Amino acid sequence: MDFAIEGIDCAACIDEIEDTVEALPGVETGRLNYSSHRLHVGWRAGAEVRPEAVVAALARAGYRAHAFELNRAEALEAERARHLLRCLAVAGFAAMNIMLLSVSVWSGNITDITPETRDLFHWVSALIALPACAYAGQPFFNSALRALKSRALNMDVPISLGVLLALGISVFETLNHAEHAYFDSAVMLLFFLLTGRYLDHAMRRRTRVEASNLAALKAEIAYRIEADGEVVAVPASAVHPGEVVLVRAGERVPVDGTVRAGRASVDESLITGETLPRPFAAGDVVHAGSLVHDGALQIVTTAAGTGTFLDEIERLLERASTARSGYVRLADRAARMYAPVVHATALLSLVGWLVAGASLHQAVLIAVAVLIITCPCALALAVPAVQVVASGALMRAGVLINSGDALERLADIDTVVFDKTGTLTLPEPSLANAEAVPPDLLDIAARLAVSSAHPLARAVRAARPEAVPYDEVREFPGQGVEAQLGAMTARLGSPAFCLADDLAQQALTDEAMDEASLVAVRYGSRCALLVVRQRLRPDAVELVTRLRAAGRHIAILSGDRAAAVAPIAVALGIGDWQAGVTPAGKIAALEAYKAEGRRVLMVGDGVNDAPSLAAASVSMSPITAAEVTQAQADAVFLGERLAPVGRALAIAGRARALMHQNLWIAVLYNLIAVPLAIAGYVTPLVAALAMSGSSVIVTLNALRARPAGGGMMPAAPSADADGPLAAEGAPA
Repeated sequence: MDFAIEGIDCAACIDEIEDTVEALPGVETGRLNYSSHRLHVGWRAGAEVRPEAVVAALARAGYRAHAFELNRAEALEAERARHLLRCLAVAGFAAMNIMLLSVSVWSGNITDITPETRDLFHWVSALIALPACAYAGQPFFNSALRALKSRALNMDVPISLGVLLALGISVFETLNHAEHAYFDSAVMLLFFLLTGRYLDHAMRRRTRVEASNLAALKAEIAYRIEADGEVVAVPASAVHPGEVVLVRAGERVPVDGTVRAGRASVDESLITGETLPRPFAAGDVVHAGSLVHDGALQIVTTAAGTGTFLDEIERLLERASTARSGYVRLADRAARMYAPVVHATALLSLVGWLVAGASLHQAVLIAVAVLIITCPCALALAVPAVQVVASGALMRAGVLINSGDALERLADIDTVVFDKTGTLTLPEPSLANAEAVPPDLLDIAARLAVSSAHPLARAVRAARPEAVPYDEVREFPGQGVEAQLGAMTARLGSPAFCLADDLAQQALTDEAMDEASLVAVRYGSRCALLVVRQRLRPDAVELVTRLRAAGRHIAILSGDRAAAVAPIAVALGIGDWQAGVTPAGKIAALEAYKAEGRRVLMVGDGVNDAPSLAAASVSMSPITAAEVTQAQADAVFLGERLAPVGRALAIAGRARALMHQNLWIAVLYNLIAVPLAIAGYVTPLVAALAMSGSSVIVTLNALRARPAGGGMMPAAPSADADGPLAAEGAPA
């Protein structure tokens, strides 16, 4: 069963939800996808697990569950994003205005402000802060309330308590005409925390929306051939194994099956990653999601609906996406420990001062100061601030970050695995022998190619971008195109169509032609062969050389045939390569690398790469990749060059060093500030200023993530480089 879960506010919720579900009798597994908030529940055969039991258990834990429906889940998440943005805007507006009033009070307290004026400023601050906090604090208040109802503590409980106590004491102090009120502390706290929460939610939502585009690859309608020969349109999910479906030119295959009759060129790029269509005939196995370019096929169904190869990719993708990294597990443990420690510290401070003879007013002020000064602003900003600055640097370098912790994981990798087609090579094939073809024949070929939609024709057309089509061109499906030019005929297409079989056979004896496709052009009695092959990206050799020099292991995992992968591996000097690898095989290969202790960066572009991208330690894809692949990649790079991959590694190394520095700053801040607060030397006002000051320091330090130069390739991290300042690329 799949459920959509409401009320998930942080990664710490994952373990609580999964433990709650797995505690139910008969339940074997509960896996929550943090990005989609989708809970998958599996149970043992024979066990009776009812949906209402799962819903009731989650409700007792403070979470609302309902049947997972993609459209409903997206609508709920879109509304939550809008609500967070509104809360952030209110908190920011209120913080700016209250700080203006607070600065006036602070300066007036050491000059000549009158008590009446100070009280007025405090009351105006209260009029701004109370409704602003009531609205902007809802994400934290609601989460804390759910936790308390389920008799648990989360990170939002001390945050909510600190805000409410700061507001309450501020109102009390204002009523008693005190010199200080702490409305600014509460509002600034909310503003900083809402900023981090909104950015995290926005990144996860973008990934989730794009990942849903996998459904667009599925053909919804199948044309089933009945026993009497009639062709009937039915939903693809209604086709059963053994039934025959008809797929015509321009249609996507709706089922997995075996070709019974017909011939056609089929584009399997969504399945194998190979962009060049290959011919299919009786007896060939074809998968759902493939696109028929020309001709028609009658396919005997072996699987439809949920059992297809495309569905298997989606299942692998979901499984790999729910696997959590060590970073997330560490964050979960820290989140579970944070709330009890903060509450215990504040409570012990309160009790200790009361026992020491302090008044209730003084003891409460000290306890509130402890709560505020331990609020995780600097700690919460330590990593996100660097991520924001480094993400901007990556964007200028042509890399778009798609995952919150991608920078940390990029800095850790010591192995880079590439897909071949569309990754090491350009996504579109190109004409390899344009210089050897007579210019007039190449002009004719390009003009004929304009009238064809075949991928090979696009490669010919690219050789003469200015070419214009002929007025009358006839297309022969599966063979080529023809035009009558005066008294002579011009043809572009297969060697057989252009009567160039002898030339083709002679060319194919060359081993270098194994990975190439041949197109012929004929004009009258003259004929020429056009060699179309995929080209390496312009700087592929340079990047691989630099990666190897930095100590990183390089490998290729491709779904393409060995004859096409081997020349690429030789050209790049890569000895570790595999061809004909299925999506499950790629995941198995990545797991084998992990078992050796390697941390792998996977770079791929096809839909078949999406599960392995999700399973890798970190992943990247080119902007030309399928949308579902981009959604699963931790980063997407722009342009035809692979240089952004190297730049990403350099920036990530620098960013990780700054993250560790910021974490040390936050730790040192707490080691100094918390004892002072407990000792009574810090008022809530000073606590708020200290908290804000630590946030400013880590933010300014994060600005150093912008590289001063082009960035050198960082060395692969050593096995023992786990100290906070041991990251490669550390700034001076």
